[in-house]
Amino acid sequence: MEPLKGKEEEEKKDNFLYFAYGSNLLRERLQLGNPSATFYCVAHLQGFKLDFGNHQGRISTSWHGGIATIAESPGDEVWGVVWKMSTNNLCSLDKQEGVGSGMYVPIEVSVHTQEGKVLTCRSYQMNDYVSDDISPQYKKVICMGAKQNGLPSEYQKKLEAIETNHYKGAVKILQEIEAVMQKRENFLRT
Repeated sequence: MEPLKGKEEEEKKDNFLYFAYGSNLLRERLQLGNPSATFYCVAHLQGFKLDFGNHQGRISTSWHGGIATIAESPGDEVWGVVWKMSTNNLCSLDKQEGVGSGMYVPIEVSVHTQEGKVLTCRSYQMNDYVSDDISPQYKKVICMGAKQNGLPSEYQKKLEAIETNHYKGAVKILQEIEAVMQKRENFLRT
């Protein structure tokens, strides 16, 4: 393989590709703390399955239930979104994913685009998790992100079928996301 030259090499240093499969499928959720994120493509990760749980069994205080992770599983695949992000947002993304507390570890994955291209991306995998149902609010964000970015319809149906814990309380982060979406919608109307 030939080394990157000039502008391409600089761009690769300044940016990275991030494979999102959970709440960060939704642009507005990811951009709350990572404004540089721009849609790159839809892709799938082979040999993994989507799972939900809590780090060391501690329920997420943000989402009030399990949160997404990926687990190795031969024959399975996880669909998601590849986001192109500025390396300036690497620390904020790690913070959002709980890297400092040991909740998630960053991993390098090879994902396949719908055109058959293989991309090397950063992603995250939960450490020491106990499986648990997700809140309806968390499921809503994942499903909205899958629809927003055109994940395959069969995969979207699979996401819609995920069982929830029926949590009925307020979820602050969902309120923030909905406020951003409402503001964007109002702006587009004017």
